[in-house]
Amino acid sequence: GGANPRISVSRELELKTTLRELVIYIFFLTDLCILTFGMVSTEMYYLNKVMSQLFLEPPYSEDSHSSFRNIESRADFWRFAEGPLLDGLYWDKGYNNTTMLTLQDNNSHIYYENLLLGVAQIRQLKVHNNTCSIYPHFHSFFTDCYSEYRYRAEDRSDFGLKNDSEWKYTSASSLSPWYWGYMGLYSSGGYIFTLPQSKEKSLEKLVFLRQNNWLTRGTRIVFIDFSTYNANINLFCIVRLVVEFPATGGALTSSHTYSVKLLRYVTYYDYFLASCEIAFCLFIITFIIQEAKKMIKLKKKYFESAWNCLDVLLLVVSILAIIFNIYRTVEVSLLMEELLSDPTEYPDFYFLAFWQVLYNELIAVNVFFAWIKIFKYVSFNKTMTQLSSTLSRCAKDILGFAIMFFIVFFAYAQLGYLVFGLQVEEFSSFPNCIFTQFRIVLGDFNFQAIEDANRILGPIYFITFVFFVFFVLLNMFLAIINDTYSEVKADFQLISSEELQIRDLFRQ
Repeated sequence: GGANPRISVSRELELKTTLRELVIYIFFLTDLCILTFGMVSTEMYYLNKVMSQLFLEPPYSEDSHSSFRNIESRADFWRFAEGPLLDGLYWDKGYNNTTMLTLQDNNSHIYYENLLLGVAQIRQLKVHNNTCSIYPHFHSFFTDCYSEYRYRAEDRSDFGLKNDSEWKYTSASSLSPWYWGYMGLYSSGGYIFTLPQSKEKSLEKLVFLRQNNWLTRGTRIVFIDFSTYNANINLFCIVRLVVEFPATGGALTSSHTYSVKLLRYVTYYDYFLASCEIAFCLFIITFIIQEAKKMIKLKKKYFESAWNCLDVLLLVVSILAIIFNIYRTVEVSLLMEELLSDPTEYPDFYFLAFWQVLYNELIAVNVFFAWIKIFKYVSFNKTMTQLSSTLSRCAKDILGFAIMFFIVFFAYAQLGYLVFGLQVEEFSSFPNCIFTQFRIVLGDFNFQAIEDANRILGPIYFITFVFFVFFVLLNMFLAIINDTYSEVKADFQLISSEELQIRDLFRQ
């Protein structure tokens, strides 16, 4: 049917343009979702799970003190390395528990399915002696003093037997990422050794290093790195086990297991995903040209629209994702043959996994922003317009009130950190306090721990925080939004409801 004569031509043209953009954008979003969800699979989770169970959980038949999670000292570390670690890395038993004479093709197959690539590597970082200040009255009690790890305090001198790589410092390659642990940021160099290909020789080497004190009082962190490949599902699993030995004594353990698809294009479905990636690049080039034309036309006014800012953000993240993907693909093709060339060496797949995970995270952020952008096209709907008008109209009030809210919130966070920080894990650092308070607002809290830490200030802190933040301040946010929504709804009732909407175009 013909358009209603009361409807302005410009309004109809604007809606037709929006509808055309929406259709193109739906194709773009579908393409993005296919290539993103094609990268991940449930097998990745299960591969991570079985690897974690094998190396982190204590075996039923053995002493739990030999498990990775229960490492509390250097002696526990050696117990784990000589026991569960070697048992997990070298599968020299068949399905029926009979001992194999030799490992298949001199290679270990973890769970009989995951080929251990090359050998495992163990690396430690140390600090110099006398790297901390001792109060004069205690000089007679302490002849040695090892600080927490800092790059400047790192010990790079030869030690022990001084004859092999495990006793000599090895500088990091410039591309290796540093490691952010519980107690600091650790460099990529260190004292490194690799385990031999057989379980017996590996055990001999570990016993030899233990007896010759490879771990010293200055040791601050130990990394155990190895990689596996499962041909059944075309997945690499890169495992890093980390034990930090802080200056306080004791040990802190953490683990990182990355199941990644480094060989991206193998099956027909993989090549279909490759075509989606090419289409994604073409979409991005088209959008860049469109936004560039808009910028030239509108100049500074371009950035006054929140949707335009979102478009720019989406394009920037997309371009970064494309660059990361190209870099990762090139590095895999260049390094794969080199990494697998010598089975007696440690192949550093951690570097490739790092970039793959970074790309995965970037494309995930991209998908999030891409879905949010849909609101731009549905804003011609009356209900959606009311909601967006409400949020834009009350933005200044909410921003002003948010400042007041966070002043109170951070005041309580500092109080919690200073009063409970020494006893309660949830308050042990300032960022932890902030997250803990958000959890209290959501009803997830451990009141007993707060009360045990301070029987007087604990209940006072908890009751006043819940009252002021939960009952007063949060409800003020809702009051501001409700009040603005009522105003917007009243304004919309005065506007003629005969304006053309997208559904009217479909009817035409």
